[in-house]
This record gives sequence, C-alpha cells and structure tokens, in this order.
Amino acid sequence: MRTQGQWRRGPRPRPWRPPRASRLATARETLRALAPAPLPRPTAKRTLDVLLGSALLLLAAPLLTAAALALAARHRSADVLTRSPRTGLHGHPFVLRSLRTRRLKLDVVSRLHHVVRGELSLVGPAPLAPGDVRNGSGGARHWRSELKPGLTGLAQVRHRSGMPWDEADLLDQHYAEHQGLRLDLAVLAGAAGAPLREAARALRRRGKAHLSDTDHRLPGYRTAE
Repeated sequence: MRTQGQWRRGPRPRPWRPPRASRLATARETLRALAPAPLPRPTAKRTLDVLLGSALLLLAAPLLTAAALALAARHRSADVLTRSPRTGLHGHPFVLRSLRTRRLKLDVVSRLHHVVRGELSLVGPAPLAPGDVRNGSGGARHWRSELKPGLTGLAQVRHRSGMPWDEADLLDQHYAEHQGLRLDLAVLAGAAGAPLREAARALRRRGKAHLSDTDHRLPGYRTAE
C-alpha cells in the first residue's frame, strides 16, 4: 500500500540532452568534411617558374629531342639520361634527371621539367646530394632546407667574377636572405647573357686567328723597307 508521499511524487524528469541537428545541417557538415582543402595561392616566384619554365621547355623540346636521338645513336643505348639523387625543399629527396651532354648547356636545359613539376626553381642554390655537409647537420634548422634548389643561381652566374670557389656558399646564402622577383630576373638575365658573351668571344678569337700581317699591308709595301 502506497503512502501519501509516494502518491505526490510525479514522473522523474528526463536528463537534459542537446537538441539534435537537423538533417540539412548534418548534410552540410558532411560535405564540408569531404570537400578538398583549398590549394595554397601560388607565389610570384612559383608563377614565374611555371609560366617561364613551361615556355622555355616548349621552345627547347625540339633541340632536346634531337640531342637525345643523337646520344642514343652514338652510344647505341636508349638511356641518354643521368640520374642522381638530390635534396629538395624541406629536405625531401628527388632524382635529378639530365641529358648526358654539356654542349650548349643542354644538360641544364633538360632539367626544366623539374621546374614545372615544382622540384626545382628557376633560380636558387645548386641542388646538393643527400648527406652533403652544406645541407646542415643533426636536423638543425638550416636556410638551405627552407629554400628550393634552382636551375641556376647567383653563385653560378658569378662564377667567372674572380671570386674564390669557397665563397660560392656565401653567394647562395646572400640570395636566400635577399631573394625576390627582382633578384630572380637579374640572375636569369645574367644566366642568359653569359652563353651569348662566350659565343661572341669565341667568334672574335676565331676571326683573329685567320688574320695575318700581310692582310693589312699597303700596296707596294716591302719587308726591306
């Protein structure tokens, strides 16, 4: 038999629960989770690498193809590329592929596909092999690991300026500290002008080699005089 206190007790209150999300809100959250993360906006340096690198690669494609066929015919082998491991941005390794020739700097030009793919930049320090002491040691933060290696660089352009070879690293570090689009364009201009200047010097030397003293003697000139 129930007591008076038991008759006064009503139903027990239910524990509080947060309101359920609507089906529309749940669908929105699901779509947001499935949507890919937004791609990072390309920098001016990366834009220059893609646009100029792609244009140069298209222009050089016929010459590179002809050089590859000539190498294959001469060496009777289809393997006309050299493959060497290199250290890229943030220490990520990649395989550097180049044509097995240095004529007209085709070995460097053949690396343009690395620029388009993002493993190299048009301008930057030379790509080093894994384990090179210049990469830094012991996982310590090093400026080279934060900079993408380049197809050409300040050290390569200035290598004929009379500086000691042991200062090439200082030039690379100077570039790392002052890098920018203006400096990249200046380095690219220097890299493009160097082969033209060398070709002009070669033509001048070749022209002088074919000249003799008799070519400029006046009519009637005699050695006895």
